[in-house]
Amino acid sequence: MLKRLTVCNLAIVERIDAEFAPGLNVLTGETGAGKSVLMGALELVLGGRADAMSVRDGAKEAEVEADFGDVVVRRTVTAQGRSRAWIDDESATVAELRELVRGRVDIHGPTANQKMLEESFQRDALDAFGGVSTRECGELFARRSGTAAEIAALSSEAAGDVAAAVEMLRFQTEELAEAGISEADDTLAQRHAAAAHAEEILVDAGAATEALGGDESVVSILAGLQPRFRAMARHLPEAAEWAERAAELADGANELSRAVADAASRIDCGEDDLEALDARLTLVSRLRRKYAPSAGAEEPVSAVLLGVLDEKRRRLDDLERRDERLAELRGELEAADAALRTACAAVTRSRRKAAKRLAAEVTKELRDLGFRSAEFGVELAPAEPSAHGCDRVEFSFGPNPGEASRPLAAIASSGEIARVMLALKSVLAAHDSTEVLVFDEIDANVGGEAGRVVGEKLRAVARHHQVIAITHLPQSAAFGDRHLVVSKAVSGGRTRATISEVEGDSRVSEIARMLGGEKTTTVVKRHAEELLQLSR
Repeated sequence: MLKRLTVCNLAIVERIDAEFAPGLNVLTGETGAGKSVLMGALELVLGGRADAMSVRDGAKEAEVEADFGDVVVRRTVTAQGRSRAWIDDESATVAELRELVRGRVDIHGPTANQKMLEESFQRDALDAFGGVSTRECGELFARRSGTAAEIAALSSEAAGDVAAAVEMLRFQTEELAEAGISEADDTLAQRHAAAAHAEEILVDAGAATEALGGDESVVSILAGLQPRFRAMARHLPEAAEWAERAAELADGANELSRAVADAASRIDCGEDDLEALDARLTLVSRLRRKYAPSAGAEEPVSAVLLGVLDEKRRRLDDLERRDERLAELRGELEAADAALRTACAAVTRSRRKAAKRLAAEVTKELRDLGFRSAEFGVELAPAEPSAHGCDRVEFSFGPNPGEASRPLAAIASSGEIARVMLALKSVLAAHDSTEVLVFDEIDANVGGEAGRVVGEKLRAVARHHQVIAITHLPQSAAFGDRHLVVSKAVSGGRTRATISEVEGDSRVSEIARMLGGEKTTTVVKRHAEELLQLSR
């Protein structure tokens, strides 16, 4: 949920803090008051295009912050057009910001509604409505693509190239296998360093074990203190605890002494040992540079080189059995194609059933919204099998009687698209996982009873999502759970936009203004009160 939107130095906005509630939030205000600036601010903080021209005159930069409760995102634009983004006060790229908020907010307005015209949106909407899963298609298509890529790789090599590749792979696998790489090679560098400094390590280790466990060692001193502490305990009770701590320290010193002696005994300290370690380290380092130059330094060398060996053995086996392997792969590809076609056919059957129901329900919603003779259609056309099935999904719309329905993108005005989107969202409300839906003047060119229905639809959608709706229609605004008014005023020669929540008499006055403009007579106010009462 969007809890707060803070906008600073954007167009006519010096600073606005807009707080939103669950349910339906309506934004009203006179034309030019700054409602569109708020929508632009929201698009900006969601990763939209940054425009230096939108920075308020005289300001160094514009800033927008959106608090979603679980995460806060922020975006700035300088007067020179440079843009920066933050996620929870950590610097982020705009792409990271866009990815984070994807699926959280849908903006439906004169420009954002173009998303609805995309085939992928229409396909996903139909699948969401019908509960259609394409998971199996996706898995089979990925398997089929991998098999096809293997066939292409094997088929592209000429006979001479294959022979040369086999010879090279045989040499490489033999070289790696003969090296006898094992997990012991993961500690080569440490063992080599210890062997190179064996003499000084052994001297220091001997001195340490003597100090810890010799005749005048830490252990001896602690052993001598224990009976003294026990004697003291007869008159000073806390000395008993000292005796126990001295015993624990003595045990610890003994354990440390044994650990030092054990480590020293395992050092390869002979000259031959050092030469062997040196040769082994040189060999392993050379193989790593040769066969895995891009492997990370933190990756164990045994895992890296043994992985390379396994891959080269598999590749060698494929090439030595090239014709046989190609036959196997072609059989696998044929089986994958058949399985994919079967899965796609099942998806198509489910989509056809869902398409009829979706078309009927959206048509009903559109007629409620003022399109008395509208027809909404969901058409399916064959397409090549893919991870999404084998259908091309297209929404069609016929707003007028006697005219054939045509693709939505071909005939719908922005106002019509907005209402089709509202109708679709009303039907899909329980299936859509988007947290926040924003409708920008979705009731444009609507009035009377249709305006009231728009308000009802928005409230119905708001049962499943947080909805923010910009409206000029009092019949719609009356249905809001929270009503925010955007206004502007001139002070000190500068225009400033402000936002405030209206409740009670203030809300009645705002609805009355929307009904009658400046002529807020007693009759108009009574009408406003009736609208608010009827919308409860």
